[in-house]
Amino acid sequence: MSETVQPDSYIALHYRVANSDDIELVSTFGTGPATLQLGTGELAPMLERCIIGISPGERHVFLLDPDQAFGVHNPQLVQRIGIADLPAGASPELHGLIEFASPAGEKFTGMVRELDAEAVLVDFNHPLAGKSIRFEVEVLGIM
Repeated sequence: MSETVQPDSYIALHYRVANSDDIELVSTFGTGPATLQLGTGELAPMLERCIIGISPGERHVFLLDPDQAFGVHNPQLVQRIGIADLPAGASPELHGLIEFASPAGEKFTGMVRELDAEAVLVDFNHPLAGKSIRFEVEVLGIM
């Protein structure tokens, strides 16, 4: 029986993530392979689930719908925030990121979708929310 990737495996792999238009977002093909420990947050959980059970030497392509990938776009996570209510030192730019802190001190980031003199429209969804993803992976080895 050959060894397969487990939920806690330390692996070497090549991977590529592209959107539904096949525009590449990240790829290790053509460069050095990535090494990562599954289960530690180095790779998004839904991508880790795709890799589990693959044997070294295998190459697979997974087509993930938005609900299988980074989730559907949630309009409740898009908020208009007054310029005066932005974090101290924030200098909003269209399509730029602004980091906020919750009352408990957790940090979260939103993307500026609209900007005017009084307010910004900030989208707290993952940038790939609502998009289908093509995930290609080749497991090189399990260490």
